[in-house]
Amino acid sequence: MAQPPQFTKIRPGKHLSDVNGSLKPEGTLLGAIDGDHKSVLASLQSKVVSSSRFAGTRSLPISRNMGVHVREASFADYPQICLLEQRYGLEIKDFEEWKHFWDGNPACADLPAWPKGWVLEAERGRVVGFLGNVPRSYQFEGRRFVAAAGHAWVVDSSYRNYAVLLLNPYFRQGNVDVYLCSSANQNSSGILSVFNSARVPVGNWDQSIFWVTDCQGFVASWLRMKDPPAPRMVAGVLSGALKLEDLFRYRSSEPSEDESEVECHDNFDSRFDLFWERLMRDKARFFLAVRSREALAWHFQYALLRKQVWIVTVAGNSGLTGYSVFCRQDNPHYGLRRVRLVDFQVLQGKDSLLVPMLRYALSKSRAEGIHMLECVGISSRVRSLVSSLHPRQRQLPSWSYYYTPANQLLASRLSAPEVWDPTYFDGDSSL
Repeated sequence: MAQPPQFTKIRPGKHLSDVNGSLKPEGTLLGAIDGDHKSVLASLQSKVVSSSRFAGTRSLPISRNMGVHVREASFADYPQICLLEQRYGLEIKDFEEWKHFWDGNPACADLPAWPKGWVLEAERGRVVGFLGNVPRSYQFEGRRFVAAAGHAWVVDSSYRNYAVLLLNPYFRQGNVDVYLCSSANQNSSGILSVFNSARVPVGNWDQSIFWVTDCQGFVASWLRMKDPPAPRMVAGVLSGALKLEDLFRYRSSEPSEDESEVECHDNFDSRFDLFWERLMRDKARFFLAVRSREALAWHFQYALLRKQVWIVTVAGNSGLTGYSVFCRQDNPHYGLRRVRLVDFQVLQGKDSLLVPMLRYALSKSRAEGIHMLECVGISSRVRSLVSSLHPRQRQLPSWSYYYTPANQLLASRLSAPEVWDPTYFDGDSSL
């Protein structure tokens, strides 16, 4: 097949998040079914029987009169999917990076043919909707499980009534133990509940904690959101006030002894395989995404090539004792330069290592002119650890992380909060 045409790359940030909340274009992640179309959702809810396999399934009616149908996506659909995503402001990936979701994905190694997703096709083969389907491997109680991570759900606004049809084949596919949606918004959450999706029971997935690491840049990006934009003088006043507040906020925050052990790397070396073996033993009772060296290298391959990843580690005499991964997730539309904590893993009893790793990231952010460092969805346990660093807090528009077990036994086990230890690494949030 000939190389698909290249499109201008737009990297507004995975979730198009602004300083105060999340901006979702009308066509994306069920934003297509907005407040003016609640009747559409109510009508669909009355027709849909949950498609998780343990609850029974049946297909949604598809209007052939409108020439609309759902079919499995292929690599040949990339140009049309790319144009659709570009139209509604989603992050555009070039063909090789888009293909990387499935080609070379370690989770695909032992699976039969895996659907790349599904498209909503209208007249003359025109793609008017897409839902990606990325496989992820998890381990739990000594067993491997296959998760299907929904990705880049986008539907043309003219076909918003058919957006939910893409969920039916997604929830009906075989070889899946659990379905994950880690980038839901306030519109998609209601529809996910129709398919027996539940909130992940650990973590505050409708809140973020953050630190301002460049007051002037942060305030400038925040003021760009305002309508009309505030005068430049206001930016100077607010920036000065923020700096003064931070002097008092951080004056009691002293470096810990562990800080000298922190290092930053630009790749995942052989120590990560040994660390994963030890982590599996320590966290056997957790439903945990696979973090072998191979899996980590695949997950962050393109972000590493763009030099958008900080791999921060702490090591002891016997190897790694913990690591954190920080990723750039900027919002160019508002000029916001942002780093997010994507993953944090430590061996048993070493949770306190997060503090020196965050200190390192805060220092590096200030040195590199990053405006803010953010953590989304962290648990109350982790939150209490970083209280000494005096983070700020913001409320997000909605809960973002949902899961749907494919059988009743797994549903029962995953309903217990103590088996979860989720991070932004789960699902598709950091891909």
